[in-house]
Amino acid sequence: MTQCSSSSVLTDHQDIQRQAGVLLHISSLPSAHNVGDLGVDAYRFIDFLAEIGATVWQTLPINMPHADHSPYQCLSAHAGNPDFISLEALQQQGLLTADDMSGMLHDDSHDKKPLMAKAYALFCEQAHLQQSFVEFCAKHAHWLDDFALFLALRAKFDQSGWNQWPAAFKNRDAATLQQARQELSAPMAQIKYTQFVFFTQWLQLKAYAATKNVQFFGDIPIFVAYDSAEVWAQPHLFKLDADQCMTVVAGVPPDYFSATGQRWGNPHYHWPAMAADGYAWWTARMATQNELFDIVRIDHFRGLEAAWEIPADEDTAINGQWIAAPGHALLAAIKAALPEINLVAEDLGIITEEVDALRHAYHLPGMKILQFAFSGQEDNPYLPHHIEANSVVYTGTHDNDTTLGWYRHLGEQERENFHAYLRSTHGVDNSPDMPNDLIAMALASNARLAIIPMQDILALGSSERMNTPGTCSGNWHWRFSWQQLSAEQKLAIRESILRTGRAAAKPVHLA
Repeated sequence: MTQCSSSSVLTDHQDIQRQAGVLLHISSLPSAHNVGDLGVDAYRFIDFLAEIGATVWQTLPINMPHADHSPYQCLSAHAGNPDFISLEALQQQGLLTADDMSGMLHDDSHDKKPLMAKAYALFCEQAHLQQSFVEFCAKHAHWLDDFALFLALRAKFDQSGWNQWPAAFKNRDAATLQQARQELSAPMAQIKYTQFVFFTQWLQLKAYAATKNVQFFGDIPIFVAYDSAEVWAQPHLFKLDADQCMTVVAGVPPDYFSATGQRWGNPHYHWPAMAADGYAWWTARMATQNELFDIVRIDHFRGLEAAWEIPADEDTAINGQWIAAPGHALLAAIKAALPEINLVAEDLGIITEEVDALRHAYHLPGMKILQFAFSGQEDNPYLPHHIEANSVVYTGTHDNDTTLGWYRHLGEQERENFHAYLRSTHGVDNSPDMPNDLIAMALASNARLAIIPMQDILALGSSERMNTPGTCSGNWHWRFSWQQLSAEQKLAIRESILRTGRAAAKPVHLA
């Protein structure tokens, strides 16, 4: 983790350096495979950030997803996504051959598992490489051992969820699991090796970013997936019934994104059980993120004050209720365990005075989305002149339309509100240059950190958005190509970052 002096902690002092960053998930990078990875294009993207004066790269969660590829519904709160592993880097280590790579490129499935198995076999033959692997397994044993067994058992049971496994496996009968560890020792070792490769490649990329004065900004879902290693391994920490089934599920009530709310389907935490050991599960989770990132966004931060609980048999999120959560005690435990952790609160949606008080108590920056600003109410908190310095401002996030798409779909009144604001604050007439004018507005704001989605830098429309909340298909697949990025676009964003004083000389601690 990048260590920052106390003088760089984000406070109300006006001499603290302002920063700019870009939002782009790893999967959206160009690569020779079906998703982006930690290979040469990731390094090239860091070079691009340095070239334009940006000092922050924000991603979505990088954990291992289910088949729908949503980074917010993952098989583990710790394990990295193996799809992000660079096979080319393994080839450079001599663990794969040119023929291996050629065969992979001609395989329509782009399944990396066979080549990871081959790389592991060669890795095991090289004694000088073993010590770092042994150290990794020991350091991460608190989650890695259960995860490796969980994934091996999923394969044994045809990728079915753990709640569908035979009772002895589902309920973690000690003798049954001990026998399984012996029988599945080989696939478990390969699973651990895959995580070792992911963490190694990630930390190498992070170290390179540091040489370019670029910080990594990560994201964690507040909840974990029901079908995950954590819920299977520690079911007492979640609200489950005697048969290990969910009685209530997580989501949010109707809001800007959906008239019926969002029924995420995650289990809720059993907070008394978590409090009993000082929130050790959470502090361990955050320690992993603290190793991988310089800044961590807590998605749906308001759920740490109160969370929307929906009866498990409800099809939508409408009929739920807010249930209090121990946010103060939890954040105090995290800060005590990880005093240098750098957190950002995703405080969008229905935010109460209590949620604001929780965020302010720990001096966490909140999020401001300019696409939400032009409703016509003067007290709209997303209007640029209302944005406080201790904030992260966005044109839009991964859940929003691209800015160009947003502008094209604005209703007549909201469009006029936007035009009027541009005229009064920036002297722009009724023919704005979109998305550049909204980008300029974000960068010119008081927020210490401004994040611009890569789609907006590329001036892309609605067909290139990353996610549409409340939908179950067509999401998480967007990728860009270097051919889309023109010299003019690079120059324009660089000039805007420099003009607004955001080309930071050194990394800044945000909390």
